[in-house]
Amino acid sequence: MSSLNIIQPIIQLETEKPQMSKGQWSVLEKQGYRKIGNHSAVKVCEWTKKMLRGHGGCYKYVFYGIRSHQCLQMTTSMFCASRCKFCWRGLKAPVSKSWYGPVDSPEHIINHSIDAQIKLLQGFKGSKNLVNKDNKKKVSEMENIRHVALSLTGEPITYPLINEIIKAFHKRKISTFLVTNAQYPEQIKKIDKVTQLYLSIDAPNKKLMEKIDRPLYKDFWQRMEECLDLLKTRSYRTCIRLTLIKNENMTDLQGYADLINRGKPDFIELKSYVWVGESQRNYKPSNMPFMDDVRQFSKKLLEYLPDYEIMREHIPSRVVLLIKKSLKKKCWIDFPKFFQLLEQNKPFTAEDYCSKVMMPNK
Repeated sequence: MSSLNIIQPIIQLETEKPQMSKGQWSVLEKQGYRKIGNHSAVKVCEWTKKMLRGHGGCYKYVFYGIRSHQCLQMTTSMFCASRCKFCWRGLKAPVSKSWYGPVDSPEHIINHSIDAQIKLLQGFKGSKNLVNKDNKKKVSEMENIRHVALSLTGEPITYPLINEIIKAFHKRKISTFLVTNAQYPEQIKKIDKVTQLYLSIDAPNKKLMEKIDRPLYKDFWQRMEECLDLLKTRSYRTCIRLTLIKNENMTDLQGYADLINRGKPDFIELKSYVWVGESQRNYKPSNMPFMDDVRQFSKKLLEYLPDYEIMREHIPSRVVLLIKKSLKKKCWIDFPKFFQLLEQNKPFTAEDYCSKVMMPNK
């Protein structure tokens, strides 16, 4: 879908800090990022490529039914208020607690993000290795984006029009997964509906969180607690993600349980830290938990969480999914039902669009 005639900024805020330099963007371009407008970016996920090659889908496919070859990985904001030691994504925009500079329109961001993703994937159309009919079918589907993961880098929830862009994705029947590091409760309040909201909780207590996340906000712990309190009130699907780092944050099970019980998410993902990218400066390969380490930690955590149970795992990503027992193992997303509920414009709950079978999003 072409979008060259879309006007870029619709709002101009006072710029207090320097925008990303051409040199910074040049490095990101080499890493596979594509700049969208003034503050957004796209990068093709490796699992998108793997699914097109017939090598399976990501854990979101296995857990929830997100079709990796039709998933757009992007962010609406390149800056972040944390400098997490385990982050692999490398060079980022200047740090910031709050938004600065121009604000691009949701339609501009969506149109150009989809255009950039399609352009980055064009090589698959001429690949001679796609002899399998199913692989060829996936290549024919890859331009029909059905999912967006707002989690690429930075803190996408800080985009001032976050609720508007989520609604715009939904109008196109594109499901939305939004990941936040739990530092912006005021932005969570803005969101009316999202297919699934993630909070990244990277440590079980204040001391460890300060060490691992290296937050800019002095009141980072209180902000995280407020985000958890809000998570508990959300009617849509919610998830808490724990990135497990061996010999650092795989401790204080009661602390994790207290935070999880405060937010009462529908799902909990326990995922191994991976020794890649910039995080290699802070950790060693020995800090990566093996799949069995993640399994054992999950089982121990469940002793403190009687309302949850193990649902399934994804070995390539070393991740275990826990689910609320009240959902009766309905982890898949019923995409047709979700969009139907949105169109009805009536209150609904996460359970209303959970399913025991994988549902297509066409």
